[in-house]
Amino acid sequence: MNLPIGLGIPEGPPPTLAPRRKTRQLFVGGVGVGSDHPISVQSMTTTKTHDVNSTLQQIAQLTASGCDIVRVACPKTVDAEALPAIAKKSPIPVIADIHFQPKYIFAAIDAGCAAVRVNPGNIKEFDGRVKEVAKAASDAGIPIRIGVNGGSLDKRLLEKYGKATPEALVESAMWEASLFEEHGFGDIAISVKHSDPVLMVEAYRQLAAQTDYPLHLGVTEAGPKFMGTIKSSVAFGALLAEGIGDTIRVSLSADPVEEIKVGDQILQSLNLRPRKLEIVSCPSCGRAQVDVYKLAEEVTAGLEGMEYPLRVAVMGCVVNGPGEARDADLGVASGNGKGQIFVKGEVVETVPESKIVETLIAHAMRIAEEEGLEEIAGAKAEVKVTK
Repeated sequence: MNLPIGLGIPEGPPPTLAPRRKTRQLFVGGVGVGSDHPISVQSMTTTKTHDVNSTLQQIAQLTASGCDIVRVACPKTVDAEALPAIAKKSPIPVIADIHFQPKYIFAAIDAGCAAVRVNPGNIKEFDGRVKEVAKAASDAGIPIRIGVNGGSLDKRLLEKYGKATPEALVESAMWEASLFEEHGFGDIAISVKHSDPVLMVEAYRQLAAQTDYPLHLGVTEAGPKFMGTIKSSVAFGALLAEGIGDTIRVSLSADPVEEIKVGDQILQSLNLRPRKLEIVSCPSCGRAQVDVYKLAEEVTAGLEGMEYPLRVAVMGCVVNGPGEARDADLGVASGNGKGQIFVKGEVVETVPESKIVETLIAHAMRIAEEEGLEEIAGAKAEVKVTK
């Protein structure tokens, strides 16, 4: 049954909670960072950087997941020696992450990395080497990220403030930035990360009020997947809703691909990145007459990879089910062992519970095809349903 489908996608940009804070503009490779550009999502490899093949393989996985910029650690000479091959072969811009040894900053610049992250709190005699770093970065045309962390704050500031307060983090970052500016270098991004989301948010608010540098958001050492996701979502949501933040990295004790998934979803939820597939499903309760958990999981798995902005409602009872299904682009209101399938507010068919998942997926694929987006509708043409 072919019915005309009006997806009702609004014209013009979607609403956001606040306008972006105005910043200066940087380019990390081909990725713009600053208020004139979309907010980018970053991650960091967990491989040993000197293992070039493993590092490039992980970068490829991150790229496929939607990562815009990737950072690699450079703690040893063998890692620095691997940077030219990684920077050349990576499909996305590579940032070298430098701690302790200033010589690796120059090695990273010479290797063709798209940017360098420096931690002024633990690089030996860093303040005295700023002029050299600024010249090398300027000659190469690459930006520097000044990355201040609560766990590695300069000892002088720890003595002054007693601990890593928001004021201490901001003072550290602004001091280092001023040294670069003294030498005519202003292609700088700043991060002031802390493991406590409340302190992190306050630090970024103070920083945003004092400067126009692009800001890299992060809750450092956020924790395992669940806890880290919550911390990052709360902190990023607070700042992004105020227009603060130009690139983000979700730090999880998990596969870095998970960091990209979380970061991407945070941006989508705030309309800061085009929405892709959105599954709306009820939490289930005593009214449910079908296994909502199972249905929602199977629909999500079946539509994995779909990038078309489709809102799919999977509902389990007659209270909110019809309304949510009717408001979605595609939905099902389930009950009594069957489901009513809605396409843009109209019931198009009623199917047995065992056929709900495959029917929803078939309609989703058809919608994507009719919109001329078959190539991004996902590779799952064959749907396996657990009986």
